[in-house]
Amino acid sequence: MANPTATDVLGHVTLITGPEELLNQRAVTAATQAVRRAEPECEVSETNADQLSMAALADLAAPSLFSSIRCVVVRGLENLPEESHPGIVDYAEAPSDEVGLILVHGGGQKGTGLLNKLRKLPRTVTEIKSASLKPSEFVRFLVAEVRSHGGRIDDEAATLLVQAIGQDLRALAGAAHQLTSDFPDAPLTESVVKRYFGGRAEVKSFAVADAALYGRTAVALEELRWALDSGTAPVLVPSAFAGGLRGLARVMAAPRGMRDGDLAREAGVPPWKLRMLREQARGWDDDGLARAITAVAQADADVKGAASDAAYALERMVLRVTGARLQR
Repeated sequence: MANPTATDVLGHVTLITGPEELLNQRAVTAATQAVRRAEPECEVSETNADQLSMAALADLAAPSLFSSIRCVVVRGLENLPEESHPGIVDYAEAPSDEVGLILVHGGGQKGTGLLNKLRKLPRTVTEIKSASLKPSEFVRFLVAEVRSHGGRIDDEAATLLVQAIGQDLRALAGAAHQLTSDFPDAPLTESVVKRYFGGRAEVKSFAVADAALYGRTAVALEELRWALDSGTAPVLVPSAFAGGLRGLARVMAAPRGMRDGDLAREAGVPPWKLRMLREQARGWDDDGLARAITAVAQADADVKGAASDAAYALERMVLRVTGARLQR
């Protein structure tokens, strides 16, 4: 269901499964936008499965004063309480015609019993899978991403960009958008990639920060070791974290309804980075942000001479930052 229509979503359950968060989010966006194109007043509600009871689902799906057409997005289906499984299956057998229920499962074995029950309802349940990319597929993904923005990039330049950024789909998608925006009428060559991303050490420090702000502890630690092994100056890592936290704080404090262009300027980030900050912000509150800022300030002092082991100080910072994030 690459290009769903409103009739594909309403009166059905869209089941999105797999570990690739970017692809999962794009599937969610495609489904909700399909309904909004047909029903501009459609309301979209989101919740996390660990907080979902059937009463809560009924409230989310209930008509409002403004529209009877609803899309309900439930993330983290693997964490749905066991007692809610029968209710979800019962609903999936006979979905409401005016509701599009979108369930997102992040992969893994947890919750597979529920998935198997839903898969036995092909008349009302449509599954969209996002499999992890193989190492050989990242260049092809990047080439397609650039093409989707109307740009061109050859395999050599794409390979260089993947080497600079790593195998993070969000970072690759962001780089593709940035480069095609800055060079709308020119092919993206190796020289262009080197000009923007040749400072691989700095790029790697931002990869560590982004992974930590998403709460991906193992990935952040792996990126940190790779960054240090490839010559990244330790002082660059707290700097990247500080920049990410500043942007996160500005997005979280922004008034509701602020236009994207204004918010991007307020946060001091390009538009493609704004989308990433909004996704990261779902896992943070003010107290956690304060703890993370304190941890980064301590690490910054440590790598500038207050501690003898910079690598240990940075690993401790990563653990404290990801620990400060809300556990969902």
